[in-house]
Amino acid sequence: MVPLAVETVAGLLLLGYALGSIPFGLLLTRAVGLGDIRAIGSGNIGATNVLRTGNRKLAAATLLLDAAKGAVAVLLAAYLAPSQVALWAGLGAVLGHMFPVWLGFRGGKGMATTLGAYLAASWPVGLACCAIWLVVAWLRRISSLGTLIAAAAAPALFWALHGSSTAVIALVIAVLVFVAHRSNIGRLIAGVEPRIGEGR
Repeated sequence: MVPLAVETVAGLLLLGYALGSIPFGLLLTRAVGLGDIRAIGSGNIGATNVLRTGNRKLAAATLLLDAAKGAVAVLLAAYLAPSQVALWAGLGAVLGHMFPVWLGFRGGKGMATTLGAYLAASWPVGLACCAIWLVVAWLRRISSLGTLIAAAAAPALFWALHGSSTAVIALVIAVLVFVAHRSNIGRLIAGVEPRIGEGR
C-alpha cells in the first residue's frame, strides 16, 4: 500500500466531489421542461426518481451520466496519483452526488455514481456489483434492494481482489449508501417499498 499524505487524500476527495456534485438529474429534467425533479416522488435527483416522470430515456441518461461522474473521477485520480489510491476520488464523487453544495447539500442516494467509480477502479468488482443489482432488480423489481445488496457486497469483493486499502474505502461508501437509503430500508422492512416504475 502506498503511504498517503493528508494533502493527497484531500485533493482526491475534492476532485471527486467537484465532479460528483453536478446534478444531472435536475439539469436534464429542467432542460426538457419537466420542472424540478425534487418536487416529485422521493425528491432526490437520481435516475430512479427521474424514472417516475415516465421518461425512460431521460432516466437512462441520468443513470449513465451519474455513473460517469464516479468513473471520470477515479480515472482522473489514477492519472494524477498512484492507481491504488484512485478510489478516494470515487468516494468524493459519491459525497458530491449525495451532498451537492449547489443544492443545499441535498442530492441523490449515490448508487449509480458508486457503480461508475467501481467500474473504473476495478472492472471485475464493478461488473459484479452491476450484476447483483440487475439480478435483484429483475427478480424483485425493487431498485433499493438491489442497491443495498450490491453496496454491501462491494467491500468483500475489493478485499478479495485488491486487499484492505480499497476495501476500507468501499466500506465507507457502503455505509453512506445505507444511510442515504434509511427510509427505503424502513419501507423494505414494512413490506411497502415501491417497485420499479411505481410510487414514491
